[in-house]
Amino acid sequence: MSLWLLPDPLVLASSSAIRRAVLEAAGIPVEVRPAELDERVIEGQAARASASEAALVLAQAKASAVAARMPGRIILGADQILALKAKRFSKPADRAAARQQLLMLRGRTHDLNSAFAVVRDQNLLHGGIEVARLTMRAFSDEFLERYLDVAADAITASVGGYQLERVGIHLFDKIEGDHFTILGLPLLPLLAFFREQGFVA
Repeated sequence: MSLWLLPDPLVLASSSAIRRAVLEAAGIPVEVRPAELDERVIEGQAARASASEAALVLAQAKASAVAARMPGRIILGADQILALKAKRFSKPADRAAARQQLLMLRGRTHDLNSAFAVVRDQNLLHGGIEVARLTMRAFSDEFLERYLDVAADAITASVGGYQLERVGIHLFDKIEGDHFTILGLPLLPLLAFFREQGFVA
C-alpha cells in the first residue's frame, strides 16, 4: 500500500539527489528525468524578475522541457536561487569560486528562494515559492580554508558553496525558514497540492 495514488511515479525534472531523497522519504515514488536546459540563459531572460520569480520561471522551464518528452505524466520541476540583496549566486565552478562566494556571504544574511512547478502536457497545474533567510557567522579565514578542505567536492554541488544538511551547518549563526525550503523543495505546499488533486491519500 502506498500514499501515492497515481499509477505512474512522479517525474522529477532534476538530477538533485536531495530532492529525490526528500520525495521518496515522504512516500512519493520518483522517476528522475533531468531537464537538459541552459539555466543561465533562462536566468538571463528572467533578469528583471525578482529572485523568487526567477526561481519559479526556472522550475517551470525544467518541468515543461521534460513534459514535452513524457505526455500525460505529472512532472515536477524545482529550482533555488540564492540572493544577497540584489546579487544572485549560482553553483560555484571550483574551490576558488566557492571561497569567493563564502567570503561575500560571511557575516551577512541571505535569502534562499525555492520554487516548484507541477506540469502535465505543457500545462502548469500549480507552482509555489518559499523563502528562507540564513545568516552566516563571521568565521575566520583559517576556518574557511579548513571548511573547504572538509567539504571537498560538495562545495560545487550547491549554490553558495554549502550544503546545510552536511558540514555546511558550521557556517551559520541563524536560520529562519522551513527545512525543506532550504533543501531546495518546498515540500509542505507541494504535498498540500497533491492532496487537493487526489494524487496522494
